[in-house]
Amino acid sequence: MTAANLNPDVLQQSTVEGVDGENIGKVGQVYLDNETGEPNWVTVKTGWFGTSESFVPLDAATVDGDTIRVPYDKDRIKGAPHNEAGVPLTESDEQELYSYYGVGGGQTYATATQSGTSGTDAEFAPGTAQTAGTAQTGEGADYLTRSEEQLHVGTEKVETGRARLRKYVVTEDQTVTVPVSHEEVRLVREPVQPGDTTESTIEEAAADVTLTEERVVVNKETVPVEKVSLGTETVTEQQDVTEAVRKEEIELDDGSGSTRTDDLADADRGRRLTD
Repeated sequence: MTAANLNPDVLQQSTVEGVDGENIGKVGQVYLDNETGEPNWVTVKTGWFGTSESFVPLDAATVDGDTIRVPYDKDRIKGAPHNEAGVPLTESDEQELYSYYGVGGGQTYATATQSGTSGTDAEFAPGTAQTAGTAQTGEGADYLTRSEEQLHVGTEKVETGRARLRKYVVTEDQTVTVPVSHEEVRLVREPVQPGDTTESTIEEAAADVTLTEERVVVNKETVPVEKVSLGTETVTEQQDVTEAVRKEEIELDDGSGSTRTDDLADADRGRRLTD
């Protein structure tokens, strides 16, 4: 089913999926063609915490349940020309986007937008978009909406390296002192005591004795001595993040040849923040 045939409320609850099946993000805004009233653009929330919204054309998109499939990958969508979400596209904005995506044949459509997660068809009716940057008060006076960028900083885990535990064999000499004994021959002379019945003859004879000694015997045995494993610990440190953010300033030209900036508005906002 094509996205142009669906109620904008359905698209508002959908998730955008890229050509490679990757989940790009949730739909932020739905833009309608002022002439036909059919959806022709959506914004998809990307970046950390969904703080950035990128425009995606619905010309070649298909819808399956609550999933909008588009023929672009995430990098292509995130690289699209930036336009402020929630503000109607100008003719040049839409031409630039169509040229970037290579669709639409260079045609230009006026669009309306509606944010939020609920609403009726009447809220998405074509022709309801205001001129970008201006609106009407109840008294008929024009006013400007001043916007500024806010910096949102988060963290994500990335792989920084790998540690490997391995064991290898080394050979070293070990010296152990072992006492070793042996027997040596010595002559023992004892005088014959009176009354000894030892036979007394003169002749050749011999007597033998067996000598012994201890020899070192070495045996090696493999035994476990220690368990070693790898563990991780989390170390938290403070890191400063510096990023340029943009904001709009208001300048008043009262026709007298002098201009005034919105310093008073800034001061008033500061008072409100401290109240």
